Amino acid sequence: MHRILSIQTATAKRVLIQGRSIMTAIHKQPVANAVQVHALGLDGDEQADLSVHGGLTKAVYAYPSEHYAFWRQARRDAGLSAIDDTLAFGSLGENLSLQGLLETDVWVGDVLRFANCELRVTQPREPCYKFNAAMGYNGAAKAMAQSGLCGFYLAVQRPGQLRAGETFELLPGSRALSIPDAFRAKMFKHLR
Repeated sequence: MHRILSIQTATAKRVLIQGRSIMTAIHKQPVANAVQVHALGLDGDEQADLSVHGGLTKAVYAYPSEHYAFWRQARRDAGLSAIDDTLAFGSLGENLSLQGLLETDVWVGDVLRFANCELRVTQPREPCYKFNAAMGYNGAAKAMAQSGLCGFYLAVQRPGQLRAGETFELLPGSRALSIPDAFRAKMFKHLR
C-alpha cells in the first residue's frame, strides 16, 4: 500500500554553505494538518532557486522513506552519528515522505491519485551542493548520483488537499521513461 508518512514545507532563508550566504528552502519541517496543493506546490512551501526547483513541473518533491536507512548509514560512515543519527523526514528536502513507492516503481507520466488531489510524475531530482550541506558531508550529492536514490518531482494535475497518513493509488502513464533511466541520463550528462 502506498502512503504519505509525512508532509514537509519550508520558507526560503539564508544559510552559510561553503563560506557563502545562500538562499535555500531545503530544510523542510513537518506539517501537522492538511495542506492545500496548488499548481505551484504546497501552501507554506517555497523554493529559493527557481531555475532548478519549483515551477509547474517541479511543484512537489516526493522521496521514498525506505531510503532513509541508507542516508543514516552514509552519515554514520562520514562520522556524523554523534551529531544526529535520526534524520527526520524532510531532511532530504522532500515535501512528501512516501511509503511503498520506490523510484524503480515510477515512470514519467504516472499519476499519484489521492482522495482530494492528483500529482503527475515529471522527473527525478538532481543532487546539488546544497544537498551536501543539508546532509552534513561533502559526499552526499555524489552518493545520491551513484545510488540513484533520488526521489522524483511531481506536477499538480488536480489541485486539492493532502494529509499525512493518507493512502494513494499509482495510475500508470505511458511507461516510456522510468525514473531510474531518466536519472542515469541526467547524471551521465553532468559527468560528460
